[in-house]
Amino acid sequence: MSTDSKVLYIVVCPAGPAGEVGQLVKLAQDDGWTVQIIATPPALDFIDIPALEQQTGRPVRSQYRKPSEPRSPRADAIIVAPATYNTINKFAQGISDTYALGLLAEAPGLGVPVVVLPFVNSALAGRTPFRWSVDRLRAEGIKVLLGTGEFEPHPPGSGGNRSAYPWRLALQSI
Repeated sequence: MSTDSKVLYIVVCPAGPAGEVGQLVKLAQDDGWTVQIIATPPALDFIDIPALEQQTGRPVRSQYRKPSEPRSPRADAIIVAPATYNTINKFAQGISDTYALGLLAEAPGLGVPVVVLPFVNSALAGRTPFRWSVDRLRAEGIKVLLGTGEFEPHPPGSGGNRSAYPWRLALQSI
């Protein structure tokens, strides 16, 4: 892959579609992006780390690097997918208690575009704190793909339709 390609960070959260994030990696690579996977610590159990590292040619990151480790290339854009209720609320509050949230907390101040593709059920999505968080992120220029025909929450207890998760929509929204 060319060293002058744009760098896309994909932040993966622990939700049903996480195991299929390789689909988004392929779409992004086909569009010329260099991809860096950032997983929240609980998401590590949802993804195939060796397969993603082989696909991207980069280590999956979930913790801050040690001083002796090389830096990841700087992100030109970030997609959070699948984004959980917890991550969306923490991101909106500016909480930075994981590596992934630290990157997200800093991105708006650096001018890095961020697209959030939630995977939440309608009971959670209807809660006031969540609606407030979505509104707050949008007010900061974060593109949250929820409602208005973009992507709808799934019914509680259904697990959602993972096969219909719109990976391509997230990439097209960068």
